[in-house]
Amino acid sequence: MKYCSKILLFIGYFIGITCLAQTNEKINLEELFESLSEELPEDTDLSELSEKWTYYLKNPIDLNKTDGTELIELQFIDPLLLQRLIEHRQVSGNFINALEIQSIEGFNPRIVSLLLPFVKVGEASPFIGSQFNDLSHEFMLRYGRTLEKIKGYQIIDTTRSRYLGDPNRYAIRYRANLKNKIRLAINMEKDAGEPFFKDKQKLGFDFYGVSLFVKSIGPVRNLVIGDYALQFGQGLSMWNGLSFGKGGLVQNTARQGIGVKQYTSLNEVDFMRGITGTLQLQRFEITPYFSYQNIDANVSDNIESRVIKTIAKSGLHRTPTEQRYRNAAHQMTYGMNVLWRYNRFKIGANFNQSQLDAIKLKGTGKRQQYDFEGDMLQNISLYTNYTFRNAHLFGEYASSLDGGSAMLLGAIVSLHPRVSAVVLVRNYRKNYHTFYGQGFGESSNTSNEEGIYAGFTYQLARKLVWSSYIDIFRFPEAKYQADTGSVGADFFSQLSYIWYKKGQLTLRYRNRLKQTDYLGEGQTESGLVNSSKQQVRIEFQYKLNRIWTIRSRAEANLFQKEYEDNNLGYLFYQDVFWKPDVGKIQLNSRIAYFQADTYDNRIYAYENDVLYASGFGMYNMKGWRAYLNLRYRINHNLDIWAKYGVYYYPDKEVIGTGLDEINGNRKSEIKLQLRWQL
Repeated sequence: MKYCSKILLFIGYFIGITCLAQTNEKINLEELFESLSEELPEDTDLSELSEKWTYYLKNPIDLNKTDGTELIELQFIDPLLLQRLIEHRQVSGNFINALEIQSIEGFNPRIVSLLLPFVKVGEASPFIGSQFNDLSHEFMLRYGRTLEKIKGYQIIDTTRSRYLGDPNRYAIRYRANLKNKIRLAINMEKDAGEPFFKDKQKLGFDFYGVSLFVKSIGPVRNLVIGDYALQFGQGLSMWNGLSFGKGGLVQNTARQGIGVKQYTSLNEVDFMRGITGTLQLQRFEITPYFSYQNIDANVSDNIESRVIKTIAKSGLHRTPTEQRYRNAAHQMTYGMNVLWRYNRFKIGANFNQSQLDAIKLKGTGKRQQYDFEGDMLQNISLYTNYTFRNAHLFGEYASSLDGGSAMLLGAIVSLHPRVSAVVLVRNYRKNYHTFYGQGFGESSNTSNEEGIYAGFTYQLARKLVWSSYIDIFRFPEAKYQADTGSVGADFFSQLSYIWYKKGQLTLRYRNRLKQTDYLGEGQTESGLVNSSKQQVRIEFQYKLNRIWTIRSRAEANLFQKEYEDNNLGYLFYQDVFWKPDVGKIQLNSRIAYFQADTYDNRIYAYENDVLYASGFGMYNMKGWRAYLNLRYRINHNLDIWAKYGVYYYPDKEVIGTGLDEINGNRKSEIKLQLRWQL
């Protein structure tokens, strides 16, 4: 009966909202993040992409003027579709209306619905975005904290691990944009638990970032001073910033490196700090770069030299140990990328060298025996792509000059006006090393992996799209949770029914097979056992009218592992969006019920948040999740966001572990954000 009551509560909530409205217009774009990648950590800062989307929503890309670079930045237009769009304009002349993209082969209803809000044809209305035509400013102040008392803040014994700061989180962002030719970005952030204007952080914020971007100065295509990101080839050797893996947009496994990017994220790792720019010489694009920055590491001094035992990449400096690691080592990186273009053909080469001021030691575990060791690492890579008729071919070969190599080859092919397929083969050697690579794969370190990925998208009918992929992979040597070589597979299938400008119904199935260590009763040595995680999801999103939008999801998974009991996880949630055409207030909310028997059954789901702060929530154990977001527009230049969210675990007396332990059965957080723009 208790389960029936929960289901009835959701049905009642859904019907109550549905009865408020009728039909019409655009869908929300929130599913984009989940389409690009299935599972991102809770603390991943997605502002790099959400800020770009927000900019192009206000300043749509002109389909008759773009060379494709801005469309690549949106992340969901694959290379073959991009080439077809450019060719359509060349053959048929300029676009008359943005809806014309529906007539281009491969632009199915899902892609069209995602793209239309970001594009235009000709000049926009003089009342839309006019404030951004010359010089614009944006200043944002954000505050957040967990409301409950957390163990790490209550420890006063200075000999124990504890949080040195308070639970408050602060972030400040400033942006200046002059005709999109000169852009200045300033970031400041303090995470929860970090000291603020005291101890080792007497300068206040834990993270400061500044970058100046200048576009088109004669032959200089772009120039960045300060924080920047580089994205070349397929990411085997050099790729900073966000990188998305397997997801619902199957063809997006092919990376489209845009070269130099201004780095504007609050993520405190995986970027460059120095100077770079691209020089355009006819068909050549030459990009030299230099970076010098502090890195977090466990450094110790011995008689002969300084050594690095581990490099930390969390960006957190809350405890005495994390403070000791903070900026303990330095890394200098320099290199050059050369790209040559000829019609549909591109070929590029990249070389970089990184120098540490201490010797990096590899670990002693089995999975660390092939890790990088030394104080200097050199990488060289060669990459290319070519579009020929209905096929886009791409690939990259990279080598770390201490001996290892990595290779990726792939193709996107249009088999029929309604069918496109992608095939990708990868082979990352166990001794391939890179500080900056983010190649496509099951693991995140671009080494010790072989695999083949095959997927397709089939437009069954005008409103019906079917996407599937299978990825079969092998790890030749030990890795995390497997002390010997192991194999696995990942199968995904999704069927989407799309009401243009109104909504979408999605059915999804995924099954992931892996091998992991198992130490059974009486065993003295671990062996590999097979495990599988099957997931089923149904999601419904609909624009009820110009004001109300709803989004409903039901998801379940079954985790099976040899010699262990099966475990079940499931999630139900209902989202509501209220965005009136006039007025100063906008709202969105969620109520969710979830149960995950084990950590292996955890479920990730996108959560709306204050502007630029959206992310993925992890639904684990058994409980309820609810949040409410509010935006209040004070005037044309000033608005306020607020969020209250809570997890409630009725069967728990203590939640969290270690320093994050909370006595009680709920965890709630608040966020407040002020934005001023001119």
